[in-house]
Amino acid sequence: MERWVEETLHRGFRVRLKADRVLFDSETEHQRLIIFDNADFGRVMMLDNIVQVTTADEFVYHEMMSHVPLFAHGRARKALIVGGGDGGVLREALKHPELEQVTLCEIDQGVIDLCRAHFPGVSAGAYDDPRARVVIADGTKFVAGTGDRFDVIMVDSTDPIGPGAVLFTREFYADCRRCLAPGGLLVTQNGLPFLQASELAQSVGYFRGLFGDAFAYLATTPSYFGGPISFGWATDNAKLRHHKRRKIERRYANAGGFPTRYWRPDVHVAAFALPNYIRELVEPS
Repeated sequence: MERWVEETLHRGFRVRLKADRVLFDSETEHQRLIIFDNADFGRVMMLDNIVQVTTADEFVYHEMMSHVPLFAHGRARKALIVGGGDGGVLREALKHPELEQVTLCEIDQGVIDLCRAHFPGVSAGAYDDPRARVVIADGTKFVAGTGDRFDVIMVDSTDPIGPGAVLFTREFYADCRRCLAPGGLLVTQNGLPFLQASELAQSVGYFRGLFGDAFAYLATTPSYFGGPISFGWATDNAKLRHHKRRKIERRYANAGGFPTRYWRPDVHVAAFALPNYIRELVEPS
């Protein structure tokens, strides 16, 4: 008997993925998790009926969440990932040789364990890198209490449902600002602007009250159904999102010119060119 798994994120728009083989379907400590194989998207993980990662297109999201802020900053030594238990952002961040430490704060140890078992290619050994530091904790409590200061913070969160909802509050963003080093940069997962316009507008509105520069950039991830995904952008250094392609190319070459499948210097620059319907969400009226 065929099994189809439905994503229920949007009120008026749902999609189903065929589960050719189910590998895990149960509750972790914090959320419902299902892992299955699909002919088109490869291995798929869904949390609370929302697609989080597929092996076919994970490179898009993970490369854009990590390389855009790290190459824009250019001098990052310490980075923080909030969420990201699949290890994909950690994998990409650790390709930057100048990073001395990358801290990953994940609330759910079960997600890390299951992803290491069923998605070994996503983390690709990143958890065993000596520069990786893993903290199992609520990300809001971690940024509120840590004495560490980070050059780049990447919030690789779920959507604002269940345990991920607190990662979209002004209080959380204010605590992220507190633990950023001077000139630091915060990027966030902010959903699909076409279907979740209020989510992006609210987050960037909070950023505008906390940082000198607030904006967003885009990428197209096929398994995040409903248009391009947005990444929120917050820093006090407005120059970081206006680098020319040649500067990003030099930084990429200095980092070793490692292989990528989506990110590249010209894509980096173009990601900040927002269509009007999205630009209207992130610029004050």
